[in-house]
Amino acid sequence: MIANASIVDGTGAAARRGTVRIVDGRIRCVGKCRAARGDRKVDAGGLTLAPGFIDTHSHHDEGLAAQRDAAPLTAQGVTTIVVGQDGFSAMPLADQFAAFTAEPAAVNIASYVGHGSVREAVMGKDAKRPARPDEIERMKQLVAKEMDAGAIGLSTGLEYEPAIYSTREEVMELARVAAAHNGRYISHMRSEDIGLDDAIGELLAIGRATGMPVQISHLKIALVDRWGDAAAVLRRLDAARAEGIDVTADAYPYAWWQSGLDVLLAARDFSDLKAAQFALDHLARPEGLVLSDFPPDPSLVGKSVADVAKLRGISPAEAFLALNREAAAKGEGSGVMGHSMSEDDVAALIGWANTNICSDGQLDDHHPRGAGSFPRIFAWLVRDKKLLTLEQAVHKMTGLAASHMGFTDRGQIAPGMAADLVLFDPATIADGSSFEHPAARPRGIRSVWVNGVLVMNDGAPTGARPGQILRRQPEPMRK
Repeated sequence: MIANASIVDGTGAAARRGTVRIVDGRIRCVGKCRAARGDRKVDAGGLTLAPGFIDTHSHHDEGLAAQRDAAPLTAQGVTTIVVGQDGFSAMPLADQFAAFTAEPAAVNIASYVGHGSVREAVMGKDAKRPARPDEIERMKQLVAKEMDAGAIGLSTGLEYEPAIYSTREEVMELARVAAAHNGRYISHMRSEDIGLDDAIGELLAIGRATGMPVQISHLKIALVDRWGDAAAVLRRLDAARAEGIDVTADAYPYAWWQSGLDVLLAARDFSDLKAAQFALDHLARPEGLVLSDFPPDPSLVGKSVADVAKLRGISPAEAFLALNREAAAKGEGSGVMGHSMSEDDVAALIGWANTNICSDGQLDDHHPRGAGSFPRIFAWLVRDKKLLTLEQAVHKMTGLAASHMGFTDRGQIAPGMAADLVLFDPATIADGSSFEHPAARPRGIRSVWVNGVLVMNDGAPTGARPGQILRRQPEPMRK
C-alpha cells in the first residue's frame, strides 16, 4: 500500500490524491484502497507517484550484464529500456533474452531487431555495397526469426555503416517483414542535417506502404542553417498523421548529440577537405565537437577538434580529417559529442504531442544524457521553461512511450497494470549529471519499484533484480 500519494497516472490526467495497492507485481487498486492483513505500508508523504519511466531509445544494455542493478537508470526513475537501437541488436535475440531471464536486471528490457546487425550477419565484411536479391531474402528470414523471438520491430541506423550502403528497397522489404509480424519501425534516419527532409520522406514512405507505426529516433535538426525550423518539421509530421501514417518520435533534452566522428562525412571520404570544411561550417563548429572516445590516443578524450587543431598546428578541417583517418586505421571507430542543435528547437520537438522522452544513453557515458535525461525534463521544461505541465511530462515518459512501443500493460497507474512506479518530489527533481560530471546522480527521486519490487530507495539500489523481458505481443497481420 503506497498511501498519501499525489497520483499522476500516465494518461495526462490531473494529479489526484490517493493510495495504490500492489499485489503480486500488479496494481490491484487505485484511489481509496482497503488494506489486507500483511500489506506493507508506505507513506508517500504527498510526493508524486507516477508510472515508471520508459526509455524508448536506450543503449544501457551495453555492460548491463556486469551492472545488473542498472543504478544509472533506476536513479532516474527508469524501469524499462528499449534496446536494439540504431540498427544494432544482440543476435540471436533469444540468447540475450534467455540470459536476462535466467539472471534478471533491475529493469525490464525490450528490443528491436537491428537492420545493421542482420546485414552484417548475411554479408559479413563485404557489406559496403547494395545487397543482392538473394542476400535480401536471407535478411528477411533473419528478421522473421528475430520477430518470432519477441523483437518489437525493426530498427535502422541509416547514417551508420553498414546501413549507409543499403537501398531504400532493401529497407522497405525488411520493414514489410516486421509489419507482417505486427512489428514497428524505428529509425536513426539517413540524415539529421542536410538530408533531413528526404530522410523523413523515406520513413513516411515505409509507414504509408506497410501500415505499421514508424518512429523517428532522437528527433533533431542538426544543421546550423536550419535552426528555428522545428515548426515546419512538425507541420509535415502532423500532415502525415492526418493522412493516416502512424508517425511518432522520441527525443532527449540536450542540444548536444553523441555519435561517431565519421557521421559528419556522408561519403566517408577522409581526404575531402571541402566536405570537412562544410561540416565544420554548417553541421558542428570545431569547438563544438568534443571527443568522447578515441582509441588511437585516449589522451585526446575531452578535447575538441579545435583543441586538436591548435595542438598540432593545423587547421580545424585538417585536424577533423586526420582524426577520422586515425580512428579508421585503428579499426575501432571514435566517439564525439557534437553541438549542432538549437535548444529552442529541442524544446519545440519535445513539446510535439507525439514525441515521447528517451535518453539515447549508456550506463557509462561521457554524455550526461545517460544519467540525467528524465529528471532534466522536469527541471528544464516543466519548472524552468513551463513548456510542459507535470502531467504532460509524465505522460511523455510513460503512457505515450508505452503506446509508441506497443506495451499494453505498462505506462499507467491503473488496476491490472504492472507495478512499475516512481515516487518523486516535483519541486526538486533534477538532473545532477553534466558534461564535466556525466555520471552524477539526479536528485528528488525517493523510491522506484519494478514489477512491484523496490529497486531503488533514497538514491541507492536495493540489490533487487525483478526486471522482465518484454516481448512483442502477436496480433493480426498488417497489410
